[in-house]
Amino acid sequence: MKTQPVPDLFQLEELGDGRYRAPNPGESPEQRDVVFGGQILAQMIVASDRAAGGAKDVKSIHTIFARAGTYQQPIDLQVESMQAGRTWASDTVTAWQGDRLISRALVLMSIDDPDLMRHQMAMPDVPPPGEAAPAGGMVYPGAELRRVDDAFALAPGGVPAMYLWTRYPGSFESPAVNQAILSWTTDGFFIELAMRPHADKVRISDAHRNISTGVIGHTINFHERFDVGEWLLLAHEATYAGRGRIHGRGLVYTGDGRLVATFSQDSMVRAVEGGLDPKRSM
Repeated sequence: MKTQPVPDLFQLEELGDGRYRAPNPGESPEQRDVVFGGQILAQMIVASDRAAGGAKDVKSIHTIFARAGTYQQPIDLQVESMQAGRTWASDTVTAWQGDRLISRALVLMSIDDPDLMRHQMAMPDVPPPGEAAPAGGMVYPGAELRRVDDAFALAPGGVPAMYLWTRYPGSFESPAVNQAILSWTTDGFFIELAMRPHADKVRISDAHRNISTGVIGHTINFHERFDVGEWLLLAHEATYAGRGRIHGRGLVYTGDGRLVATFSQDSMVRAVEGGLDPKRSM
Protein backbone atom coordinates (compact mmCIF):
# COMPACT_ATOMS: atom_id res chain seq x y z
CA MET A 1 0.00 0.00 0.00
CA LYS A 2 1.37 3.43 -0.95
CA THR A 3 2.40 5.56 2.02
CA GLN A 4 0.62 8.85 2.63
CA PRO A 5 1.82 12.23 3.95
CA VAL A 6 1.35 13.09 7.62
CA PRO A 7 -2.38 13.72 8.23
CA ASP A 8 -3.60 17.28 8.82
CA LEU A 9 -4.45 16.59 12.48
CA PHE A 10 -0.78 15.75 13.09
CA GLN A 11 0.60 18.76 11.23
CA LEU A 12 1.85 20.57 14.31
CA GLU A 13 2.83 24.22 14.11
CA GLU A 14 6.25 24.79 15.66
CA LEU A 15 6.19 27.74 18.08
CA GLY A 16 9.79 27.44 19.31
CA ASP A 17 11.47 26.16 22.49
CA GLY A 18 9.85 22.71 22.22
CA ARG A 19 6.31 24.09 21.93
CA TYR A 20 3.86 23.01 19.21
CA ARG A 21 0.31 24.05 18.34
CA ALA A 22 -2.03 21.16 17.49
CA PRO A 23 -5.11 21.52 15.28
CA ASN A 24 -8.59 20.41 16.33
CA PRO A 25 -10.91 18.30 14.14
CA GLY A 26 -13.83 19.92 12.39
CA GLU A 27 -16.37 18.32 14.71
CA SER A 28 -16.48 16.69 18.12
CA PRO A 29 -16.62 12.87 18.06
CA GLU A 30 -18.84 12.98 21.18
CA GLN A 31 -20.94 15.90 19.93
CA ARG A 32 -20.03 18.02 22.94
CA ASP A 33 -17.42 20.66 23.63
CA VAL A 34 -14.92 18.42 25.44
CA VAL A 35 -11.73 17.46 23.61
CA PHE A 36 -11.56 13.67 23.20
CA GLY A 37 -8.65 12.20 25.17
CA GLY A 38 -7.60 10.01 22.26
CA GLN A 39 -6.84 13.13 20.24
CA ILE A 40 -4.58 14.51 22.97
CA LEU A 41 -2.78 11.16 23.32
CA ALA A 42 -2.16 10.97 19.60
CA GLN A 43 -0.92 14.52 19.21
CA MET A 44 1.39 14.16 22.22
CA ILE A 45 3.05 11.15 20.58
CA VAL A 46 3.60 13.13 17.39
CA ALA A 47 4.96 16.14 19.32
CA SER A 48 7.47 14.02 21.24
CA ASP A 49 8.60 12.28 18.04
CA ARG A 50 8.88 15.63 16.27
CA ALA A 51 11.01 17.11 19.05
CA ALA A 52 13.35 14.08 18.90
CA GLY A 53 13.61 14.24 15.13
CA GLY A 54 12.24 10.70 14.77
CA ALA A 55 15.52 9.27 16.09
CA LYS A 56 13.85 6.69 18.35
CA ASP A 57 10.51 4.87 18.52
CA VAL A 58 7.99 5.75 21.22
CA LYS A 59 7.84 2.77 23.59
CA SER A 60 5.21 4.03 26.02
CA ILE A 61 3.10 7.01 26.94
CA HIS A 62 1.33 7.51 30.27
CA THR A 63 -1.14 10.39 30.27
CA ILE A 64 -3.21 12.05 32.99
CA PHE A 65 -6.21 14.09 31.86
CA ALA A 66 -6.37 16.71 34.60
CA ARG A 67 -8.98 19.03 33.11
CA ALA A 68 -11.37 19.00 30.18
CA GLY A 69 -10.26 20.77 27.05
CA THR A 70 -12.46 22.83 24.71
CA TYR A 71 -12.60 22.82 20.92
CA GLN A 72 -12.98 26.61 21.03
CA GLN A 73 -9.24 27.14 21.65
CA PRO A 74 -6.09 25.65 20.11
CA ILE A 75 -4.05 23.13 22.10
CA ASP A 76 -0.39 23.89 22.69
CA LEU A 77 1.97 21.00 23.48
CA GLN A 78 5.14 21.69 25.44
CA VAL A 79 7.81 18.98 25.09
CA GLU A 80 10.54 18.90 27.74
CA SER A 81 13.35 16.37 27.52
CA MET A 82 14.24 14.59 30.75
CA GLN A 83 17.00 12.46 29.22
CA ALA A 84 18.29 11.56 25.76
CA GLY A 85 20.99 8.89 25.42
CA ARG A 86 22.12 6.46 22.78
CA THR A 87 19.46 3.85 23.63
CA TRP A 88 16.73 5.55 25.66
CA ALA A 89 15.09 8.96 25.81
CA SER A 90 12.25 10.37 27.89
CA ASP A 91 10.06 13.46 27.70
CA THR A 92 7.28 15.15 29.56
CA VAL A 93 4.61 16.56 27.26
CA THR A 94 2.14 19.07 28.66
CA ALA A 95 -1.07 20.16 26.91
CA TRP A 96 -2.12 23.77 27.49
CA GLN A 97 -5.05 25.90 26.43
CA GLY A 98 -3.96 29.44 27.17
CA ASP A 99 -2.63 29.33 30.74
CA ARG A 100 -4.82 26.32 31.63
CA LEU A 101 -3.00 22.98 31.94
CA ILE A 102 -5.33 20.23 30.70
CA SER A 103 -3.09 17.15 30.45
CA ARG A 104 0.43 15.88 31.00
CA ALA A 105 2.21 12.77 29.75
CA LEU A 106 5.43 10.86 30.32
CA VAL A 107 6.84 9.51 27.06
CA LEU A 108 9.55 6.85 26.88
CA MET A 109 11.45 6.27 23.63
CA SER A 110 14.13 3.80 22.57
CA ILE A 111 16.07 2.37 19.66
CA ASP A 112 15.11 -1.02 18.22
CA ASP A 113 17.33 -3.80 19.64
CA PRO A 114 17.55 -7.38 18.33
CA ASP A 115 15.84 -10.20 20.23
CA LEU A 116 17.63 -11.82 23.14
CA MET A 117 14.44 -13.74 23.97
CA ARG A 118 10.83 -13.57 22.79
CA HIS A 119 7.32 -14.60 23.85
CA GLN A 120 3.86 -13.03 23.91
CA MET A 121 0.25 -13.62 24.95
CA ALA A 122 -1.67 -15.53 22.30
CA MET A 123 -4.18 -13.72 20.16
CA PRO A 124 -7.83 -14.35 21.15
CA ASP A 125 -9.76 -16.70 18.90
CA VAL A 126 -12.29 -14.31 17.35
CA PRO A 127 -13.91 -14.02 13.92
CA PRO A 128 -11.89 -12.18 11.25
CA PRO A 129 -12.80 -8.62 10.23
CA GLY A 130 -14.83 -9.88 7.27
CA GLU A 131 -17.23 -11.54 9.72
CA ALA A 132 -17.41 -8.58 12.13
CA ALA A 133 -20.12 -5.92 11.96
CA PRO A 134 -19.30 -2.36 10.83
CA ALA A 135 -19.63 -0.05 13.83
CA GLY A 136 -19.32 3.56 14.90
CA GLY A 137 -17.00 4.76 17.61
CA MET A 138 -14.39 7.30 18.58
CA VAL A 139 -11.70 6.19 16.15
CA TYR A 140 -9.30 8.41 14.26
CA PRO A 141 -11.35 10.30 11.61
CA GLY A 142 -11.62 8.20 8.48
CA ALA A 143 -10.60 4.91 10.12
CA GLU A 144 -12.80 1.84 9.72
CA LEU A 145 -14.15 0.01 12.77
CA ARG A 146 -15.77 -3.43 12.96
CA ARG A 147 -17.09 -4.96 16.16
CA VAL A 148 -17.24 -8.65 16.97
CA ASP A 149 -20.92 -8.71 17.91
CA ASP A 150 -20.98 -10.56 21.23
CA ALA A 151 -22.50 -8.56 24.08
CA PHE A 152 -21.82 -11.46 26.47
CA ALA A 153 -18.15 -12.02 25.69
CA LEU A 154 -16.02 -12.64 28.77
CA ALA A 155 -12.28 -12.44 29.27
CA PRO A 156 -10.46 -14.93 31.52
CA GLY A 157 -11.64 -14.28 35.06
CA GLY A 158 -15.21 -13.59 33.97
CA VAL A 159 -15.01 -9.85 33.28
CA PRO A 160 -16.70 -8.35 30.19
CA ALA A 161 -14.65 -8.30 26.99
CA MET A 162 -14.95 -6.45 23.68
CA TYR A 163 -13.16 -7.18 20.39
CA LEU A 164 -12.78 -4.54 17.70
CA TRP A 165 -11.09 -4.63 14.31
CA THR A 166 -9.80 -1.35 12.91
CA ARG A 167 -7.77 -0.09 9.97
CA TYR A 168 -7.08 3.21 8.25
CA PRO A 169 -7.42 3.58 4.45
CA GLY A 170 -3.74 4.33 3.98
CA SER A 171 -0.26 3.58 5.28
CA PHE A 172 2.35 5.85 6.81
CA GLU A 173 6.11 5.67 6.84
CA SER A 174 6.41 7.28 10.27
CA PRO A 175 6.13 4.81 13.21
CA ALA A 176 4.87 7.72 15.34
CA VAL A 177 1.96 8.47 13.00
CA ASN A 178 0.92 4.80 13.06
CA GLN A 179 1.14 4.85 16.86
CA ALA A 180 -0.85 8.07 17.08
CA ILE A 181 -3.73 6.77 14.94
CA LEU A 182 -3.92 3.56 16.98
CA SER A 183 -3.72 5.47 20.29
CA TRP A 184 -6.71 7.59 19.29
CA THR A 185 -8.80 4.42 18.99
CA THR A 186 -7.72 2.84 22.31
CA ASP A 187 -9.26 5.59 24.44
CA GLY A 188 -12.99 5.38 23.83
CA PHE A 189 -14.51 2.00 24.76
CA PHE A 190 -13.78 0.93 28.36
CA ILE A 191 -16.59 2.87 30.04
CA GLU A 192 -19.23 1.39 27.74
CA LEU A 193 -17.75 -2.08 28.22
CA ALA A 194 -17.71 -1.88 32.03
CA MET A 195 -21.41 -0.96 32.02
CA ARG A 196 -22.48 -4.13 30.17
CA PRO A 197 -23.04 -6.38 33.22
CA HIS A 198 -24.97 -3.57 34.96
CA ALA A 199 -27.55 -2.69 32.31
CA ASP A 200 -30.28 -2.62 34.96
CA LYS A 201 -28.52 0.32 36.63
CA VAL A 202 -26.47 2.19 34.02
CA ARG A 203 -26.40 2.77 30.28
CA ILE A 204 -23.82 4.49 28.14
CA SER A 205 -26.58 6.78 26.84
CA ASP A 206 -26.82 8.21 30.39
CA ALA A 207 -23.21 9.41 30.28
CA HIS A 208 -23.00 13.20 30.63
CA ARG A 209 -26.71 13.31 31.44
CA ASN A 210 -27.19 11.88 34.93
CA ILE A 211 -23.95 9.90 35.19
CA SER A 212 -20.61 11.68 35.35
CA THR A 213 -18.02 9.79 33.28
CA GLY A 214 -14.55 10.56 32.08
CA VAL A 215 -11.14 9.09 31.35
CA ILE A 216 -8.60 10.14 33.99
CA GLY A 217 -5.47 8.20 33.00
CA HIS A 218 -4.41 6.20 29.94
CA THR A 219 -1.23 4.23 29.29
CA ILE A 220 -0.04 2.61 26.06
CA ASN A 221 3.01 0.41 25.55
CA PHE A 222 4.23 -0.26 22.03
CA HIS A 223 6.06 -3.55 21.43
CA GLU A 224 6.40 -3.86 17.64
CA ARG A 225 6.08 -1.60 14.64
CA PHE A 226 2.80 -1.97 12.71
CA ASP A 227 0.87 -0.54 9.79
CA VAL A 228 -2.51 1.07 10.50
CA GLY A 229 -3.39 0.42 6.84
CA GLU A 230 -3.77 -3.26 7.78
CA TRP A 231 -6.36 -4.74 10.12
CA LEU A 232 -5.57 -4.56 13.85
CA LEU A 233 -7.52 -6.35 16.58
CA LEU A 234 -8.15 -4.47 19.84
CA ALA A 235 -9.05 -6.88 22.65
CA HIS A 236 -10.54 -4.98 25.62
CA GLU A 237 -11.40 -6.29 29.08
CA ALA A 238 -13.07 -4.27 31.85
CA THR A 239 -10.92 -5.59 34.70
CA TYR A 240 -12.57 -3.74 37.59
CA ALA A 241 -15.59 -1.56 38.37
CA GLY A 242 -16.36 -0.16 41.82
CA ARG A 243 -16.16 2.88 44.09
CA GLY A 244 -17.06 5.16 41.21
CA ARG A 245 -14.09 3.98 39.18
CA ILE A 246 -13.31 1.68 36.24
CA HIS A 247 -10.05 0.03 35.27
CA GLY A 248 -9.61 -1.69 31.93
CA ARG A 249 -6.79 -3.19 29.94
CA GLY A 250 -6.34 -4.16 26.31
CA LEU A 251 -4.08 -5.82 23.77
CA VAL A 252 -3.52 -5.02 20.09
CA TYR A 253 -2.71 -7.70 17.51
CA THR A 254 -2.01 -7.73 13.82
CA GLY A 255 -4.12 -10.02 11.65
CA ASP A 256 -1.41 -12.68 11.73
CA GLY A 257 -1.32 -12.70 15.54
CA ARG A 258 1.62 -10.47 16.45
CA LEU A 259 1.15 -8.58 19.73
CA VAL A 260 2.10 -4.99 18.85
CA ALA A 261 0.77 -2.94 21.79
CA THR A 262 -0.91 -3.12 25.19
CA PHE A 263 -2.90 -0.41 26.95
CA SER A 264 -4.76 0.33 30.18
CA GLN A 265 -7.13 2.99 31.42
CA ASP A 266 -8.49 4.46 34.65
CA SER A 267 -11.87 6.17 34.38
CA MET A 268 -14.59 7.72 36.52
CA VAL A 269 -18.25 6.66 36.51
CA ARG A 270 -20.42 8.09 39.27
CA ALA A 271 -24.00 9.17 39.79
CA VAL A 272 -24.86 12.83 40.19
CA GLU A 273 -27.96 14.67 41.26
CA GLY A 274 -29.60 16.69 38.53
CA GLY A 275 -28.48 16.77 34.94
CA LEU A 276 -25.19 17.30 33.15
CA ASP A 277 -24.36 18.92 29.83
CA PRO A 278 -27.87 20.13 28.92
CA LYS A 279 -26.48 21.14 25.50
CA ARG A 280 -24.75 17.96 24.40
CA SER A 281 -23.42 19.57 21.25
CA MET A 282 -20.83 22.23 20.55
